[in-house]
Amino acid sequence: MLRIAIVGTGNISHNHIQGYLSFGQRCQIVALVDIYPEKAQEKKERYGLNEARVYSCHQQMLENEPDVDIVDVCTPPYVHAEISINALHAGKHVLCEKPMAASLEECDAMIAAQQASGKMLSIIAQNRFTDAFWRLKAAVDSGLAGKVCHAQVDSFWWRGHSYYDLWWRGTWEKEGGGCTLNHAVHHIDAIQWMLGFPSEVVSMMTNIAHDNAEVEDLSATIFKYPTGALTQLTASVVHHGEDQKIVIQGEKARISAPWEVFASESADNGFPKETRNTDCESHLETLIRSTPKLEWTLHTGQIDNVLSAIEQQTPPLVDGLQGKRSLELITAIYKSAITRSVVSLPIESTDEFYRTGGLMARAPHFYEKSASVENFSEVGAIPLGKNLETETE
Repeated sequence: MLRIAIVGTGNISHNHIQGYLSFGQRCQIVALVDIYPEKAQEKKERYGLNEARVYSCHQQMLENEPDVDIVDVCTPPYVHAEISINALHAGKHVLCEKPMAASLEECDAMIAAQQASGKMLSIIAQNRFTDAFWRLKAAVDSGLAGKVCHAQVDSFWWRGHSYYDLWWRGTWEKEGGGCTLNHAVHHIDAIQWMLGFPSEVVSMMTNIAHDNAEVEDLSATIFKYPTGALTQLTASVVHHGEDQKIVIQGEKARISAPWEVFASESADNGFPKETRNTDCESHLETLIRSTPKLEWTLHTGQIDNVLSAIEQQTPPLVDGLQGKRSLELITAIYKSAITRSVVSLPIESTDEFYRTGGLMARAPHFYEKSASVENFSEVGAIPLGKNLETETE
């Protein structure tokens, strides 16, 4: 029975708590930590976590709970590194919410702490644990669509003006960035998981609808890969309907999440025929239908993966290096938008944007934060975007 301590009991903690409760024979939540202990107490009562003890700081929890196996970090991003490193040094496994840290320097410190401790570090990337993305990756890996030429990634979200009134949101210091970091990270992780790491990044960003936030609410980016392929990524919290998708154009076919396949066939003059390449489409449809559905999805799926990795002493699907890759792409987006330049990857340790505080020193304040609400009313598990599944069976 693995013992779990959850640090940070805001809205995202619902998704984690519900995930752990799905595996009651394998784990138990024994501690809840929050700088507002009444929030931790509310979660304890809501979910009937009668054996869990409430703490107001993670150091006190680590001192008093020597038998904890996993520290699950659900705090605002600016303290992810400190809490994770302290937990790893105390001999605990760590599951940390996205984004991994406030800088690449902090990512490397977390990875170094993991390597020194011999424990596991996993970073939340729950979209990898969806049938839509799992199957799309299987289609890409199969090669049936041919060499990848282009990808379109629409990380479209919508947040009302008051979203940024919460005290830590909308500031470079506390949140680390805007929609690119805190919303598009899901899709950025997914596309680098599917297509690999690009070599160049160029981007622009703005704040068009939230004048109570320093950070961006809209960005548009191009990734270029060593193969010559391009990915076009839009990150947004101004899109009504949150119509999220990934569309990948291969030489032989278009494939996407939500799932759709289209394979053009060339006439002698190079124009597309009215008829399509049904053989190619049929092979891809068969692959998708034969790819088993995941038993557990989203946060619950990743929690299952983490528990299994500890139980079986195998690596998790999303480790510290994978978490860093997503943040490195996001750092490159910010560097490009701020410096108005094409950014080459990887970002070296000598780069000012690698260091903690480097981005914050150069980041534009689109507006000054004009409200600071200490806590919003609880709404339960937060929505994690549109369901990308379509019926394939």
